[in-house]
Amino acid sequence: MSAPEGAQSVGRRPESDAPARTAIRKRTRARELALQFLYQWDQRGDETLEDLQRFLTNGDSDPDVQEFARKLIRGVIGNVADVDKKIVDVAENWDIHRMAVVDRNVLRLATYELVFLPDIPPKVSINEGIDLAKRFSTAESGAFVNGILDKIRQRCSET
Repeated sequence: MSAPEGAQSVGRRPESDAPARTAIRKRTRARELALQFLYQWDQRGDETLEDLQRFLTNGDSDPDVQEFARKLIRGVIGNVADVDKKIVDVAENWDIHRMAVVDRNVLRLATYELVFLPDIPPKVSINEGIDLAKRFSTAESGAFVNGILDKIRQRCSET
């Protein structure tokens, strides 16, 4: 028995949403790649920049994913002093270098988006940051990242 004409299955989006969902998945994948590269950069320093293109090409064959990941990576690294200051200003009793490496770089990535990429809704940047922290760090990292990013979002909206 098929659904009446024009009816949608429960839990399914209309086919017209497929391109939007694909773009969202691409950005999520780009954030994962950016986080992985920033982790390496945080540990090894600027020598990793020589390998950026190879890293992105090996990480994902989609040029859109590579382009957004590159934008995030270069943006974070190019603005790391400003980004770290935003984090430190709201991270009560936390020295940024004592944070877990993954958490620190998730915060850098999402803070860069919040401060320097106004075309991305703050809610998206925060939710993506929380998801990255949960996926790549500890169970408690999601709440930690959420608290700091929400304070940064509030400060950004005040200015």
